[in-house]
Amino acid sequence: MARIGIKAKTLLLGAIPLFLFSYCFEAPAQMTKINVGYVGINSDNVIAFIAKETGIFAQNGLDVQLIYFAGGTTAVMALISGETPITQTAGPSVVNAVLSGSDAVMVAGGVTTLDYWMLSRPEIKTPEQLKGGAVAISRFGSASDFIVRYALQRLGLTPVKDVAILQVGPLPDRLAAMETKRVQATVLAPPAMYMAQKRGYNIMADVAALGLAYQATGIGTTRKYIREHPDIVRRYIKAQVEAVHRFKTDRATSIKVLSRYLGVKEKDILDKTYDCRE
Repeated sequence: MARIGIKAKTLLLGAIPLFLFSYCFEAPAQMTKINVGYVGINSDNVIAFIAKETGIFAQNGLDVQLIYFAGGTTAVMALISGETPITQTAGPSVVNAVLSGSDAVMVAGGVTTLDYWMLSRPEIKTPEQLKGGAVAISRFGSASDFIVRYALQRLGLTPVKDVAILQVGPLPDRLAAMETKRVQATVLAPPAMYMAQKRGYNIMADVAALGLAYQATGIGTTRKYIREHPDIVRRYIKAQVEAVHRFKTDRATSIKVLSRYLGVKEKDILDKTYDCRE
């Protein structure tokens, strides 16, 4: 590897093209090397982690190198350039890329709820107290940018006018910015949101509970790559489906994988993170 509280079945893959199910898979004799991007150190990417660690990618003839990106915008730039021809990212970055003229496309849904909390510093207890302050996101145009604007509006606040939005970086950096009072709030996904809650931060909005259907982390690629490498795309999605089943039926292994990739040791945090995704 190179570098809120609801129980929803968000890991079921959605909108998978029908041709995938008519494809008769036979494991190739030779492994296909492929770089795959993923965004953020959070549980949204657990299915890719499971597929890597349990050998499911390998069983499907894929030698996958997972490449970390701090935000969806940069991940999609690498996708379009061909550096990572498949990536685990959220819908907004892909949509923005298409609107800019690229041929990026989502081929499977994955996480389809906003499993985020907007959390504020301990002294900020009401939305009104956020006025004049700042909220951290990763990058403009990213999923965190969309989520912050949506949550602020639902709280009765006008983004930018009432509350500044600052580009800070990935989840750990946003949490650090809140701890140092650079910002007064941010949006966090599991496990960071549970860790922040233990530190005394306030839940301003349980974004998932607001009920918005949303394309969060799924599988993105380009139409060109699908045309040129349909077999690889099929095998990758097949591996993802198998990894979803493994995640849902093997709690012990899944929690070990979450611990390794997320750098979390606390059992209560790992249990909550798994239950949120299960």
